[in-house]
Amino acid sequence: MSYAKHGLRLDLRTLILVLCALTALVMLCASYFASYRVQRQLLIDHALEANRVYAMKLATITETFIGNAQQQLSFSAGMQGRQLADAGALQAETDRVLSQSMAFNSTFVLDANGVLLAISPAPLRHLVGSRMHSPGVQEALHERRPLVSTPYVSVANNLVVALSQPIFDSNGRYLGYVGGSLYLRERNILNSLLGEHFYKDGSYLYVVDRNRRLLYHPDSQRVGTVVEGNALIDQLATLGSGTRQVTNSQGVEMLAGFATVRSAGWGVVAQQPLAQTVAPLNRLILNVVGTSVPLALVGSLLLWWLAMTIARPLWQLAAGARSMDHAGTAERLRRVPAWYFEAAELKRALLFGLNLLQERIGRLNRDAQTDPLTGLGNRRSLEFGLSLLEAEGRAFAAIVVDIDHFKRVNDSHGHEVGDQVLRRLAELMRRCCREGDLLCRTGGEEFLMLLPGASLEVATVVAERLRVTVQDTPVAPVGAVTVSLGVARWDGQAGSEPGDALSEADRALYRAKQEGRNRVVIGT
Repeated sequence: MSYAKHGLRLDLRTLILVLCALTALVMLCASYFASYRVQRQLLIDHALEANRVYAMKLATITETFIGNAQQQLSFSAGMQGRQLADAGALQAETDRVLSQSMAFNSTFVLDANGVLLAISPAPLRHLVGSRMHSPGVQEALHERRPLVSTPYVSVANNLVVALSQPIFDSNGRYLGYVGGSLYLRERNILNSLLGEHFYKDGSYLYVVDRNRRLLYHPDSQRVGTVVEGNALIDQLATLGSGTRQVTNSQGVEMLAGFATVRSAGWGVVAQQPLAQTVAPLNRLILNVVGTSVPLALVGSLLLWWLAMTIARPLWQLAAGARSMDHAGTAERLRRVPAWYFEAAELKRALLFGLNLLQERIGRLNRDAQTDPLTGLGNRRSLEFGLSLLEAEGRAFAAIVVDIDHFKRVNDSHGHEVGDQVLRRLAELMRRCCREGDLLCRTGGEEFLMLLPGASLEVATVVAERLRVTVQDTPVAPVGAVTVSLGVARWDGQAGSEPGDALSEADRALYRAKQEGRNRVVIGT
């Protein structure tokens, strides 16, 4: 006897506890992992898109700057073509271009043979009359068109990028060109445009030319160097713009967005470290796990209590059956091969407990289909009602009801007042519906009314009556509460499902919310 008691109480309870604990643990781990993976990818996608937009913005700014600078040089080239023999006028115009826009570190004029005719600022004027042999000069003399040069070292030992405009006389004869240079290792307007947008979260941007040479970088020591081992830069000319998760030349995994400055053949890359992007998510997951520990302890206590509750009635039914002596029960149980004590005890208890069990099953079935807070049907009740209507092919109208600004009620007055509002709405729904209508609570503040056989017109009247009733029935201490309602109808015809009407009613509710709330919107 004691062994049977010990076995029943220990084994069944332990099995329930272990099964529930393992299930809860697996579900928690799966939910944490899935949430982490989804949120991590969302963070990465958002960072990539933000960097792409940022790079495109700066590429557009740079494109605009180059276009404006070329226009200034073009205007100056027209002026210089008429006064190429006047050294004073050339120098004055060169000074004007430099001082007017502040776009260049220096401006200059060369003739068709590469001889420097004028230059500004003043410290460089000792070079006037010299023939220039730098790669940028030779490129401009050879191309004889508006040009943005590749980086080169000037005669003044500056790493520069030069913008140039050819000079032609009235007969179209090439006379030379006017140019403006940007000193890449000194402060210039391009550095100002790009450097003002440097963030403090590890994000930065850089600019490279078509030869992978850095034109701008937050680390000025790297300006002018050629970037090796970066797949993104190798493909920048063909990709145009977009996003890429790459490992940079220092071995750091980065989230990069890029765009090109087409007029110059430059690439603008904005990027941030992957580790810093997902760091907030790691902290968030740890916080969630920490918050879940007390809930897990409460859940463990609840599981223990449930296990005790489930095991105790079984033993009590068997113990009660031992004290009962009913001839009919004994006759039927005698045919069962009860070869161990617990089975014999349960057999004698089955007939006695049958009625009680049936009553309990009926009560559990009702409870399973009833929302405990409002007394309305729950989703299971809704699914059962829909299946009956579909089986009968009976048309119905659906009204989806949602309390406006319900979160504000909870935040301002607490969940107890929020529960009071939900119960009051359920009461008003019962008051406004027809006999035979099915009322359900489908979510936190969402409710559904199924009106079998009702037309859209009838359902709209019911919905409007409910809306006005709710609006005119204040709930202390909240005051006036409003609801938004979406109405749709299922005609019961083949080819459509009841769920289509519910989806249409949901869309109508969404439009009601968009149009200002406290209204009834009929689905199309």
